[in-house]
Amino acid sequence: MQPLKTAIFTCLLASACLTQTHAQQAPAVKLTQYVDPFIGSGGHGHVFVGANVPFGAVQVGPTNQSSGWDWCSGYHYSDSTIVAFAQTHLSGTGIGDLGDIGLLPTIGNVKVAKYKHQDEVVKPGYYSVLMRPTNIKAELSASTRVAFHRYTFPASADAKILINLQNGIGWDNATDAYLKQVNDSTIVGYRFSKGWANDQRVFFTAVFSKPIKTFSIADSSAIMPNPEANGRRLIATAAFQTKDQEQIQVRLGISPVSIENAAANIQAEIPKWNFDQIARQADEAWNKELGKVVIKTNEPQQMKIFYTALYHTMIAPSIFNDHNGDYRGTDKKVYKQADFTNLTTFSLWDTYRAAHPLFTILQPKKVTDMINTMLAIYKQQGKLPVWHLMGNETNTMVGNPAITVISDAYLKGFKGFDAELAFEAMKKSAMLDERGLKFVKQYGFIPADSTVESVAMGLEYSIADWSLAQVALKMKKMDDYAYFNKRGHNYRNYFDPKTRFMRGRLSETQWRTPFNPINSVHRNDDFTEGNAWQYTWLVPQDVPGLIELMGGKKPFVAKLDSLFKVEGHLGAEASPDISGLIGQYAHGNEPSHHITYMYAYAGQPYKTASKVRYIMDQLYTDKPDGLSGNEDVGQMSAWYVFSALGFYPMNPANGQFVFGSPIIKEATLNLENGKTFQIQVRNNSKANPFIQKVTLNGKPYTPFYLQYKDIMAGGKLIIDMGNKPK
Repeated sequence: MQPLKTAIFTCLLASACLTQTHAQQAPAVKLTQYVDPFIGSGGHGHVFVGANVPFGAVQVGPTNQSSGWDWCSGYHYSDSTIVAFAQTHLSGTGIGDLGDIGLLPTIGNVKVAKYKHQDEVVKPGYYSVLMRPTNIKAELSASTRVAFHRYTFPASADAKILINLQNGIGWDNATDAYLKQVNDSTIVGYRFSKGWANDQRVFFTAVFSKPIKTFSIADSSAIMPNPEANGRRLIATAAFQTKDQEQIQVRLGISPVSIENAAANIQAEIPKWNFDQIARQADEAWNKELGKVVIKTNEPQQMKIFYTALYHTMIAPSIFNDHNGDYRGTDKKVYKQADFTNLTTFSLWDTYRAAHPLFTILQPKKVTDMINTMLAIYKQQGKLPVWHLMGNETNTMVGNPAITVISDAYLKGFKGFDAELAFEAMKKSAMLDERGLKFVKQYGFIPADSTVESVAMGLEYSIADWSLAQVALKMKKMDDYAYFNKRGHNYRNYFDPKTRFMRGRLSETQWRTPFNPINSVHRNDDFTEGNAWQYTWLVPQDVPGLIELMGGKKPFVAKLDSLFKVEGHLGAEASPDISGLIGQYAHGNEPSHHITYMYAYAGQPYKTASKVRYIMDQLYTDKPDGLSGNEDVGQMSAWYVFSALGFYPMNPANGQFVFGSPIIKEATLNLENGKTFQIQVRNNSKANPFIQKVTLNGKPYTPFYLQYKDIMAGGKLIIDMGNKPK
């Protein structure tokens, strides 16, 4: 353990520390009023409920006593128990992890609190709850790297705040932990754990507003006599005597690097005891980000659904460095004072489809940080991230989605990263022998008996390879273009012309049998959380080519129509992620998200309009179970944000947004380049879902897609709606 810098703690406690400056330019309308973080906390949404700031390293919130798939974020609306207020949480994932450094204010021997939803308040940057039977009110807020706790106690000679380094969420298990009482109001330590992230390390400093009366540490049941301990099951008790309605506050800074950096984060972000100010600043930070899209709608609940969705897109990727720029890489080395903001929680298999294209419009500065983070990860682990979490490669899900994300940014003209290094990283990642790529290089397809999820894996690789080919073309690397463009069309090798489905093949002449296009076995057949009906459409990079494979527009449309009608049992071992079903279309899982927008390529955009409107009306609500599947770190919500505005990135890397059916009346996109893009939708209503005509900057606009460059140039888009297809 390095010696602690006492000067840091002196500054933390001294009144001379400067007040944090956090000027925000808020939009005229307070948009945070429309955000309801409970949306998606029921059903299978798995969203985070608690306090944070946009893209913040801290997500401080309650962790329920229950566990299981629907508690992947630590909280589910069906629950009524709290075991801790942890500083880190995931949002919308299908696997549970994090839940680091839990605090629980309590009295006596009560170790599990009860609550009712009527006693909770949750809004952007703030969470509070009245806990029973102790009658303690807990309030939470946060800056980027610091959680702020405020606990209001009744009168008690046995008031306590438990510090739990033992329990995490889901797969998470502590492997090593450390606690030390530095003085009468400062506790420091770290928690290392193994879970979804194989080697997670979180350091912390916690400063209390009231001197601790007594402090003890238990490892399992053994009480440590000293105010310092190592162990895997550490739970400490900070004891106090409280008057009625006395408040005890805690500023808790976290760091991926060191205890000292965690303390410095507090000094930099929350140097004083002003909880209400921090909560206001968090609200202002959210309001500023939400104000990048100002909309008007016909129905109040649409405002609530829209802004909650936009809010959910900005919980992650989350910051993974200290205020001074230090971070810990995937190689476990500490990198000092990085010249970019390092990030984590890259749910790329989900988010490459719409969340990242949304970032290119609303968060261009963050996009550059995301790509520089990915390139740093490449240099540290020898390949681009697949699903990166807290400095760990989890290799979760299939494909090479980081290639698509980087390609999209490069093709849209993003600067601020080394383009040649980016190409090197993409090419090397595409040419590895892992995860079925050896067979892609050898055969152009992945034999179904070589690995599970072969079809899903191969189709995802084709999307990434096509994207990389377009970068090679723009860079005039023509040999690379020819090679990867061919691989980008490998999807054809999974299409069986007899059944007219994508399916597993064993060789050039043999398909896997028996074949059932509806049956699904969760991540243990030829598909990833899906079936042949859903994956047959996973060709967003070449819809004309898929239309050709199916024999032309008429049979293509007929089969696409059937997708939304076919009924059948998915099988006893089907993935729970196959949800939000309309026929076999599964809106609750990401591989289906682009499908409704494919009708436009076959000359029937009115069918896109009908289905998109139905999905927005029926599968997104303002209730706790208002999502039809896992939020998946912003992707489910990004689909809604785009679709509500009236267009969607059907191909996630070509800069085109296919028109659908907007539900807004007006929208103003306030772009970081200082320009605005206005959308006016005339004669819009539930009875008028079909686009009649479009004008852009006063001129008739006839393509069935909007281009990225037109959005970023600023201007005005007028969409006229009607009750009949046109």
